[in-house]
Amino acid sequence: MSTTVSDDSRTNSRIVTAYRQRTPGSAEMSRQAQDLFPSGITHDARNVDPYGIYVARAAGPHKWDVDGNKYIDYFGGHGALILGHNHPKVVAAITEAMQEGSQFGASHPREIGWANAVKRLVPSAERLRFTSSGTEATLMAVRLARAFTGKETLLRFKGHFHGWHDQMANGYSNHYDGTPTPGVLPSVAQKSVLVNPGDIAAVEAALKNNPDICAAILEPTGSSFGQVPLKAEFVQELRRLTTKYGALLIMDEVVTGFRAAPGGAQVAWGITPDLSSWAKILAGGMPGGCVTGRKDILDLLDFTASAKAGREKIGHPGTFNANPVSAAAGIACLTILAETDAVQKASDTAASLRQGLNDVLAEYGLKWSVYGTYSGFHLFVNPKNRDITPHGFDSYAVEMEELKSQPQKLNNRMRIALLVNGVDTNPRIGGLLSASHTAQDVAETVAAWREALKMLKAEGELPN
Repeated sequence: MSTTVSDDSRTNSRIVTAYRQRTPGSAEMSRQAQDLFPSGITHDARNVDPYGIYVARAAGPHKWDVDGNKYIDYFGGHGALILGHNHPKVVAAITEAMQEGSQFGASHPREIGWANAVKRLVPSAERLRFTSSGTEATLMAVRLARAFTGKETLLRFKGHFHGWHDQMANGYSNHYDGTPTPGVLPSVAQKSVLVNPGDIAAVEAALKNNPDICAAILEPTGSSFGQVPLKAEFVQELRRLTTKYGALLIMDEVVTGFRAAPGGAQVAWGITPDLSSWAKILAGGMPGGCVTGRKDILDLLDFTASAKAGREKIGHPGTFNANPVSAAAGIACLTILAETDAVQKASDTAASLRQGLNDVLAEYGLKWSVYGTYSGFHLFVNPKNRDITPHGFDSYAVEMEELKSQPQKLNNRMRIALLVNGVDTNPRIGGLLSASHTAQDVAETVAAWREALKMLKAEGELPN
């Protein structure tokens, strides 16, 4: 959660002053952007006070801004870069494809290879349909579920993000009461039932009392890649209950896909969903998504099957569906994940990083914790001052609102302090690792973390 960008350059913060001195090129580009984009940004997560960095190039786990500053990158292309920036095999595949053409307006061989690369890793993918993004993939999954079941209502979990389309606009970061966000019709918002994550009794009550629920959709490891974590047992029980009450299970693996395991959380946990949405890693860091699932459900997109069944086919155009450049990147990336230990390496390095960051929190005597699973990490700043230790924190025992509660000023100032020290995280002071991160990157990040906390303490930003 970042604060509103300010044009006020006056501050008594040494952290902000150091940041401004380090990034004059980014400051100038941010000034130009204010006249072009709302808030001067092209993605909400890039809203930083006083401004965010402008990146010129990247390689492996590192990126360099327009001022030449180097950063260890834990934003990870919003989670798309499990292999790091510019993996040579992915770059070679993209280059070859681009030289042949980026858009044919026709089917092409690489879409077959890409689909087979997905099916190789995902047993539940009896059929699939490519899209241009994860948002489009969840939108199609919901449309398929409604058409297949003849029901209209969607069961969702508070805090879970499934893209920015109207079906998913509330209940993610606000409007947990189900009311619509600006621009969304009340009638659309009313077709979602929101329940607390991890509350299986609430799930069963909702399914039992509302026979109009077509499907349940969730981020399988919990919202924001486990910031509010879920256990495998919960998702396994959800699978049982959706089957019992005649609803479909949609696993949104846009982030967890090919990261929790080469075949996603569903493979890691032995769960077979009816439908799944994928993006990010799917396309090797290029734009692209897809929905996978049961053949009888995906047949709703099939001309012949629909005609034979005497029903109207679901329409699905899309200029860049399965475009050859994204297909080439996806094939290269998924093949590497299938044939190497890249996914496990990223997870192992993340565990080492969490350990190191918590060691520093313990040195400072802070009742905070860095936690996470697989290749991710999250910061808990303990807003209720629980009696915890950095290494002993049980994130499963804390409610969603508390896990997501991070003071905006502190959060933003911490991110700026880390940038000054050469580390870029996501706005929640968490991140995602790649297989390209090394033990040296971890050591340097821990040192930067220590220095950032020192700077924050000097400004009175840390609790006593």
